[in-house]
Amino acid sequence: MKVLSYLLSPIFIGVFFLILLIFHPLQWLSLNVFGHKAHGKVVDCLNFFLVKSMLILGVKVCVINKHILPDNASLIFVSNHQSTFDIPPIGWFFRKYAPKFVAKIELGKGIPSVSYNLKHGGAALINRKDPKQAITELVRFSKRIHEKKWGAIIFPEGTRSRNGTPKKFATNGLKMIAKYNQEGYIVPLTINNSWKVFKYGKFPLGIGSPITITTHQPIKINSLPFDELLKQTEEVIKQHIN
Repeated sequence: MKVLSYLLSPIFIGVFFLILLIFHPLQWLSLNVFGHKAHGKVVDCLNFFLVKSMLILGVKVCVINKHILPDNASLIFVSNHQSTFDIPPIGWFFRKYAPKFVAKIELGKGIPSVSYNLKHGGAALINRKDPKQAITELVRFSKRIHEKKWGAIIFPEGTRSRNGTPKKFATNGLKMIAKYNQEGYIVPLTINNSWKVFKYGKFPLGIGSPITITTHQPIKINSLPFDELLKQTEEVIKQHIN
């Protein structure tokens, strides 16, 4: 199996980065000529092709959603974080809610397509070494989510789990977003198996491990004190990690 990984990994990496290179100028063109709505459609297409490129590794993505997600409300998708490959599927499968990510500021430069979208698509870029900047950016982001009725995506673990074992959730980012979106909903997500793409390290990539994203019951933000809201969200996410 690992021999096949060595054969397929370079093909996947080449295709993945080719997609990023192709969509970088397309994002620029759509945003500067047609505006933010067109840019969002191009990002949706980018995420679609990134998800489909994972089939080269034999990695399918399945979303399990047995709940009706509210319309015309701010949705804060809260998820565990296992790998880079958590992000395109969330962007694609929840595209209806215009998901915007909370990400570390380092991702805002140097990565074709990814950095451009984070800088110009409405994400929050947080400098973990500068609390003042982080708070200011989160307040701005939270107000924008409320105004536009966009979806927010936050990984409270902060960094991804290398072996699927979840880390303790941090509170500050989610608390700030919740503060400015009291009429919105927390939507807990559980991601399974995406860490297995990196089970051998950076190279070769793991193959044939389907990724699942499970959507849990939305929770009205103002229905619980924040500490209880966080506890309930963290528990339901972690209970469903395989």
